[in-house]
Amino acid sequence: MAILVTGGAGYIGSHTVLALLERGHDVVVLDNLCNSSVESLERVAAITGKSPIFIEGDIRDKEILKVVFSTQDIDSVIHFAGLKAVGESVQKPLAYYENNVGGTVALLQAMQSAGVHRIVFSSSATVYGSEAPTPYVETQPRGTTSNPYGASKAMVERVLEDWVQAVPHASAVLLRYFNPIGAHESGRIGEDPQGIPNNLMPFMAQVAVGRREKLSVFGGDYPTQDGTCRRDYLHVMDLAEGHVSALSALDQRGVRAFNLGTGTPVSVLDMISAFESQTGIKIPYEIVGRRAGDLPEFWANPDKALRELGWSAKRDLNAMMADTWRWQSSNPEGY
Repeated sequence: MAILVTGGAGYIGSHTVLALLERGHDVVVLDNLCNSSVESLERVAAITGKSPIFIEGDIRDKEILKVVFSTQDIDSVIHFAGLKAVGESVQKPLAYYENNVGGTVALLQAMQSAGVHRIVFSSSATVYGSEAPTPYVETQPRGTTSNPYGASKAMVERVLEDWVQAVPHASAVLLRYFNPIGAHESGRIGEDPQGIPNNLMPFMAQVAVGRREKLSVFGGDYPTQDGTCRRDYLHVMDLAEGHVSALSALDQRGVRAFNLGTGTPVSVLDMISAFESQTGIKIPYEIVGRRAGDLPEFWANPDKALRELGWSAKRDLNAMMADTWRWQSSNPEGY
């Protein structure tokens, strides 16, 4: 029996495929390569000595989904495929709802037709909404999301809850994670965003390697200790291992949500300082105006994941910085 990983050639997906292969799982990857590279999977195979089955296709394509489920012996699905840029979602909301929500509905229909009823969903801390008190706890309700990306994640969570309620033997795990950074310790796979990076860490790494002139820090007047936003950053390999751990929770019918984070927020300026300390490279930066939709700070209460999945983030901030730089310095232009 194999695990289908949608979006498995992307940043988090490729690291999760690696973790699955290392645990002895058979893996099938479905990815349309709109924001990823098949090179990541070739490098995963080189690292692990095992190759996932790769099928190029879109989760909205019902014919491709039929082929996947009819030709592969799929037991469970880990679902990453979707669009993920907050700013872009504001400009192109329909694309986000079509891809993220419509694509998930098509996937669930194909799963149901094939008798596959187990899914781990790549959700987000954004579902807690702007009004949620910190740290975020799974018992908090979904809140008012501030952009179409976050809204699409919250909608998919609701779709999965309704689907599990209606389908006997169905189970879903919603992994609400915070800010993944870093790369595999080999430096062979890592984050390779197309165009201008939307997130802090890849932008900072591209400044360090000479691809960008300087880092823009959005807002220096937030009610935090140094005026910059604080986020809960976790190593992408810790996150990948969280998805592997979540597979065991699918044995229990129903829907369960888990935060995946460290529980410790770090400010933007502290991130810059940590990167400079680990690499010895000075990061030129400029504090500019706030970015629409950014919250001053949020972080996870990760206790439930430890208690019920036996998972906790083990790699510290220094490892996140060192692994990011090993990846970026070895692959200055990405894949």
